Amino acid sequence: MSNLEKSLPKPKIELYSGRYFAACAIGGIIACGPTHTAVTPLDLVKCRRQVDANLYKSNLSAWSTIYKGEGLRGVFFGWSPTFVGYCFQGGGKYGFYEVFKYLYGEKTFPNANKTVIFLAASASAEFLADIALCPFESIKVRMQTTLPPFANSLREGMSKVIKEEGYGGLYKGLYPLWGRQIPYTMVKFATFEETVGQIYKYLGKPKESYSGLQQTGVSFLGGYIAGIGCAVVSHPADVMVSKLNSDRKPGEGAGQAMSRIYGNIGFKGLWNGLPVRILMIGTLTAFQWLIYDSFKINEFDDLKYPQGSQVSELSHHFKDFLLTCKYDTTRHRI
Repeated sequence: MSNLEKSLPKPKIELYSGRYFAACAIGGIIACGPTHTAVTPLDLVKCRRQVDANLYKSNLSAWSTIYKGEGLRGVFFGWSPTFVGYCFQGGGKYGFYEVFKYLYGEKTFPNANKTVIFLAASASAEFLADIALCPFESIKVRMQTTLPPFANSLREGMSKVIKEEGYGGLYKGLYPLWGRQIPYTMVKFATFEETVGQIYKYLGKPKESYSGLQQTGVSFLGGYIAGIGCAVVSHPADVMVSKLNSDRKPGEGAGQAMSRIYGNIGFKGLWNGLPVRILMIGTLTAFQWLIYDSFKINEFDDLKYPQGSQVSELSHHFKDFLLTCKYDTTRHRI
C-alpha cells in the first residue's frame, strides 16, 4: 500500500445503510465461525454425552480417551461443518439483528420498550440464521455422535445425507434447532445490557469511574453471565437436536420422534451435558461480544449514532480502551 493510499481517509459507513448491515454481518461471521470452531473439543464431548451419558466417566477422561485413540484430529473432529455453519449463522444472526432492530425500533415502533425491540429483533434474526445453519449442524452432530463416525468430512457427510435422504434430510432437526437457538439468542442480546448494568450497580460506582480496561472486563463478565443464561434456557432443545440427528427413524415425523426420545430419556435426560455446555456457551458468548464489537469499532470509527440509537455497552467500553491505548489521552466516547 502506497503512502498516498495510507493517507486517504477511510470511507465513512452511513448508519443503517446497506453497507452498514453488510459490515455487521461480516462482524458476525468473524465473531461466530472461529469461536465455535475453537470450542469443538467441548462440543464434541458434550454431544456424545448427550446421546450416551455412560460413554465417558468425565469430560477429562473423554478428551484423554479420544486423544489417545485419534490424536488432535479426533479432539477437533467435526470442526469443518462447525466452522462453515456458524460463519453462515453468525453473519445472519448479527446482520439481520441490526436490520430488524432498525425496522422494529427506528422505523415501525420508535417509542416501544427497547427490551421488547431487542427480543423481537433477535428472535427474527435467529429464525432466518438457523435456516442457513441447519444443514451443517445436522452433519456435525451426525459426525460427532456416531461411532464409527457417520462421515469423516463435511463433503462426505453432505453427499451421504443427500443421497440417502434427499435434501430434506439436512433439515430434519430444524424445529428443535429453532427451539434451541431462538431462546438462546433472545437471552444473549436482551440480557447483556441489563447484566452489565447490574454488575456496576453491585460494584457501587458509576462505570465512568473505571478505566477502559476495567470496563471491558466488566462487559466480558457480563457477556459470560449472559452466556450461562443462554446455555440453561436452550439446553433441553440442544439435547433433542443431538438425539434427533443421531436417533431418528426413517419416515418418523419430528413430533413423533421427539415424543419417543423423551419417553426413553425422561426429563432428567434433557439436561445431560449441561455443565460442559455452560462452560462452552459462557466462553463463546463473552468472546463473541468482544470480537463483534471490536470489529464494529474498527469499521465504524467515524460513524455518528443519532440520539436515542441503541449501541452495545461493550462498544462504548472497548472503544474507550482502544483509544486510551492508541492515543494515551483523555478517553473518547462514541
